[in-house]
Amino acid sequence: MHAWRVHSHGEPGEAMRLEEAPRPVPGPGQLLLRVRAANVNFPDALLCRGQYQVRPPLPFTPGVEICGETEDGRRVIAAAALPHGGFAEYAVAEEADVLPAPEALDDAAAAALHIGYQTAWFALHRRARLQSGETLLVHAAAGGTGSAAVQLGRAAGARVIGVVGGPDKARTAKELGCDLVIDRRADDIAATVKEATGGRGADVVYDPVGGDAYAASAKCVAFEGRIVVVGFAGGAIPTPALNHALVKNYSIVGLHWGLYRQADPGAVRHCHAELTRLAADGVVRPLVSGRVALADAADAVQRVADGATVGRLVVVPPGAPAAS
Repeated sequence: MHAWRVHSHGEPGEAMRLEEAPRPVPGPGQLLLRVRAANVNFPDALLCRGQYQVRPPLPFTPGVEICGETEDGRRVIAAAALPHGGFAEYAVAEEADVLPAPEALDDAAAAALHIGYQTAWFALHRRARLQSGETLLVHAAAGGTGSAAVQLGRAAGARVIGVVGGPDKARTAKELGCDLVIDRRADDIAATVKEATGGRGADVVYDPVGGDAYAASAKCVAFEGRIVVVGFAGGAIPTPALNHALVKNYSIVGLHWGLYRQADPGAVRHCHAELTRLAADGVVRPLVSGRVALADAADAVQRVADGATVGRLVVVPPGAPAAS
């Protein structure tokens, strides 16, 4: 089969090599999946760089999020079990992690409903306890997980303020349903949020960026607000001033979705049922901005690493069904 493999860490465009590789053999409790679609996530870039919290043995195939088909013909979504990731014709997944693909979505959108939407759902509902009528501030609102947070925030009845970089992403965020869009390149985030909320600030902040985004969030989080730390796509890990959190009465909470798979798998299945229902009702629909051939996967991962995309790019292997 054809598979992209990483033999040494580096930038995705240089570290990923398309090779002829043996079909992976699933271990105990695992399933072999024929890949129908593999979405590109920022963790794929971190895996290539050797900077992710999980470091699979070299060589490995990236591609953490897939829609696939089991050997008995079931259409499913799963987080791939590394080192046998989804940027290949076949991948491996833990049987306990495999979930039925939502019938309302095609393969690309179904795969995108998994990690990014689960991350946003757990961040907003389990960690931040977002309430209807509250103000939600979403950084990277036109990105893969940010776009999920925008849609789920709207579904929860929140007023959503999205932060993006540039006018093209601002248009995308507005189309996703943001009530207000802030261009971080042109606007003062904290001042704009305070003005839009009558000085109160954001009740919940969804931050997959870190660095300057976190610093701005701390300036405009509301009394008893919650900042959810999801990741550090901006490259800088902030060092929060805990005395500031103390005097302003706000919470800083972390969200590592993968830990729920280990510690509370029932919650993951419950979340999937909720997301499937929202997709069937047309309330959420993953933003798939482009489909690329397997041969172009390395370029797609590099584009995500460089912050040059909106929504999700999806890799479609040869022979996979066409988009519906």
